[in-house]
This record gives sequence, structure tokens and C-alpha cells, in this order.
Amino acid sequence: MAGDAKKLQPIIVKRIKKGGHGHHGGAWKIAYADFVTAMMAFFLLMWLLGSTTDGDKKGIADYFQSPLKIALLASGSGAGDASHVIKGGGEDMSRSAGQVKYGDIEAQRKTVNLQALKAEQIRAERARLEQLKAQVQERIGDNARLAGLSSQIKLDMTRDGLRIQIVDEQGRPTFASGSAVVLPHMRELLREIGAVLGEVPNRLTLEGHTDAAAFAGGDAGYSNWELSADRANASRRELHAGGLPDDRVLRVQGLAASLPFEPKDRFAPANRRISIIVMTREAEDQVLRDPAAGAPAEPAVPPPLPSIAPELRR
Repeated sequence: MAGDAKKLQPIIVKRIKKGGHGHHGGAWKIAYADFVTAMMAFFLLMWLLGSTTDGDKKGIADYFQSPLKIALLASGSGAGDASHVIKGGGEDMSRSAGQVKYGDIEAQRKTVNLQALKAEQIRAERARLEQLKAQVQERIGDNARLAGLSSQIKLDMTRDGLRIQIVDEQGRPTFASGSAVVLPHMRELLREIGAVLGEVPNRLTLEGHTDAAAFAGGDAGYSNWELSADRANASRRELHAGGLPDDRVLRVQGLAASLPFEPKDRFAPANRRISIIVMTREAEDQVLRDPAAGAPAEPAVPPPLPSIAPELRR
């Protein structure tokens, strides 16, 4: 029996509860830390706003109202209109659609810079040609023998450069009639001009022109075309004698009566002339790239010839 009583002895289980303050836990510490951080940020913001000027406050307010617009104004890449900003981002914020690569923007900038440089070079060259024009006028005016020819000397600026034209007047030709023999006053004038043009690096185009009177006599097939070309070459030789380097001449051509100085009267003495064009670099490059494309400066459309031609040139 004693053994049975021993077996029936009850088993006592002791349960130990840990954390006597379990109803509080540790979550309050995290909440308190968040509260302290928020208060610190709040008081820091109040201090910053108290020490910020009214202008800075307005700038901050404008930024939060339209941040992309303010970004464009700050970078200078747009006119301040946020409607032009692409929604997909990109380097070029002025594009209305698409994503722009950085290389595309760099290419545009280089193109703009090259165009600005070219425009500045053109302006500088035009200024030099205007100065050359004044020098030619002064050189002729200082020569008592050539001052009387001022009415026969026409200087103007064309798209190809400075054009110097020496035209005939009634009773005062520049070449012997029907030939390429340079008359004395024309020879002296060309040599004076050659001395001035020898001081500039620009290359020249020489053009010979005649009136519309048909050439009479001479070798078979010799016409105003050959005559105008021979007169242009004779002028080139006189310019060279005056000091113009021969390699400065780029083109010599005879144009006969195709480009009259007086379109309404194709038989006027002024149509018989020599044109000297001091070429710009752009015009020179165009001729060197494509000689056939180098058209004479500002051609005029001649009127039709009359049905009865006047007396042939002697």
C-alpha cells in the first residue's frame, strides 16, 4: 500500500512569469524617439523660417508650386513655360516630345557656335572690303590725271565681294575700237588699282563685257565673246604690271553682251566695260568647289534685241 500511495503523489508544475511590467512593453521608446525627432525637425524649421528673408521665402514657395518651371529658369534652358517640358525627362528640357541624348545637344551647340563664328568672319571680311573700297577711291582721287575718270569708275558691294567696274563713256573709250589694245588712261588706271589690290590677300575675278553691236571684220569666227575675253586678259596684264601678284587672279572670263550694264539700252557705251571682283572667301570657295557654279555677280536679264541692228562696230 505504501508503494501505491507513493505512486499517487501529485505532480506540481511551477510557472514563472517574466517581465512583471509586461503591460507596458518597449514600444513606447520607439514612439517617443519619433516624437522627439519630429519636434526637433519642427523647431529647426521654425528657426530657419525665422532667419530667412521674404525674398527667399517667396522663392521656396514658388519652387514647391511649380518645381520644373523654376528649374528651367535657373538653368536658362527654357523660357519659363512648364508646358514645354517633356514628361519623360531628358537633357534638353525645351523639347516638346521625345528623349534627347547628350550627344544631340552637344552637336546643336557646336553647330550654333560654328554659325556664329562664320557670321563674325563674314562681317569682318565685309568691313575689310569696305575699307579697300575707300582706299581705291582715295588713290584715284589723289591722282590728278585719273580724277577726271571718276565718273567711269563704279564701285559697289555684291554677294561675291567688292566689284570695281570701269565703263566706257561717249567719246572716252577704255580700249581701241574693236580691239583689246588698252588706251593710255586706262592703262594708268589699271596699274593704280593693281597697286592697291596687291596689298590685300583676296583673289580676283576679271570679266570683260561688250555692247550688243555685232563684231565686224577680223578673223572668221572672232566675235564679241573672244573680244571681251581678250580685253579681260589685257586688263589682267596691266594689273600685274601695277603690282598685283599673278597668282591672285582666280578667274578671267569674257561675257560679251550677256550682262549689260544698261539693260534698257544694250548698245549704250557703258555696256563696254571691265569688271574686277575682289572675292570674299565664301565666293572663292564656291568657285574652287564647283567652277561651273561660279556665276557672275548679280546678273541682269537683258531685253530682247531690236529687229534692226544699228551700224556694226568698226
